[in-house]
Amino acid sequence: MSPKTLYVAISNHGFGHATRATAVAATVKQLCPDVHVILATKAPSWLLSSYFEGVYQLREVAVDIGVLQQDSLTMDKAGTLAALKNIRDRQAELVDQEATFLQSAGVDLVLGDIPPLMAIAAKAANIPCWMMSNFGWDFIYRPWGGEFIDLADWIADCFAQCDRLFRLPFHEPMSAFPHITDVGLTGGEPRLSATEARSRFQLTAPQEKTILLTFGGLGIAGIPYKNLAHFPDWQFITFDRAAPALPNLRKVNDHTLRPVDFMPFCGRVVSKPGFSTFAEACRLDLPIVTVTRDNFAEGPVLVEAMKHHSYHQVMSPQELAEGTWDFLRATPAAPLSDQPISKTGNAEIAGAIADFLGSHQ
Repeated sequence: MSPKTLYVAISNHGFGHATRATAVAATVKQLCPDVHVILATKAPSWLLSSYFEGVYQLREVAVDIGVLQQDSLTMDKAGTLAALKNIRDRQAELVDQEATFLQSAGVDLVLGDIPPLMAIAAKAANIPCWMMSNFGWDFIYRPWGGEFIDLADWIADCFAQCDRLFRLPFHEPMSAFPHITDVGLTGGEPRLSATEARSRFQLTAPQEKTILLTFGGLGIAGIPYKNLAHFPDWQFITFDRAAPALPNLRKVNDHTLRPVDFMPFCGRVVSKPGFSTFAEACRLDLPIVTVTRDNFAEGPVLVEAMKHHSYHQVMSPQELAEGTWDFLRATPAAPLSDQPISKTGNAEIAGAIADFLGSHQ
């Protein structure tokens, strides 16, 4: 009996899609060690390997672009529009390219997060396509109006060909998908011990005065690190390689480590709105400080949902950039809801994939 093959197609937009999809793929591999996993993405291999410790095949391909960005908050709408129109114009070529690969690689199931054309390509190859996300790209593009509206309609038509959607928490309705299964939060499990964290990174401040600063794979221009001088007895952790050398700032340059590895030792995470960061913090009950992002449709949905399930503080990007960070001396607000949120998304999605692959011998 030949091993089954799972093809994981990942949107090339920031790092969040790559980390959550790879966390699910790694769980599939734990449940079914013989499954051959192909990760289709242009995300850096060091990022994928930090979430997937086993053997996988990397296919460096991009069948969508998400939103082109200068950093984690600054978007290039004109460039995004041109790139999207190019993909739509090349749909037949891209679909044929992907369908041919799926068939030649003996793929049994496609899991997309969340390139629209993969649903079309999988159907052309006569292979089931499942997807996972908390939003669809049609939801992001439609509010931008103009030519983006037709592109959003085209993307919704692609999503309508998806066989099953695992809808993550903090979601928009995702009504383009005909078959929806709601699941819990996804994310990585912390792997750094308290002993190693404290000795290797000299974490000596108490947990409530240890702050994780993480702004996604692209970062944010102009983080006011000077404000850290107001908190000499606090410690801050950053993955920003361009951050200045400061006595109370710990810079992490090890590609095997991830923000989630430091979350158990921190009192708060300061972040931009991002599903993967929010999900990993919520899974560990870590309070979240976030900036608003009103020009990206997912932003308000994420922030409002997070407020219901996490201790939180919300501010404008200007307050983060220009303020004195006195928010750190304030107590985060309590969750608005007393309803627990499921934290078992990895296991739910991976279990369904394992069941499907096991039943299709």
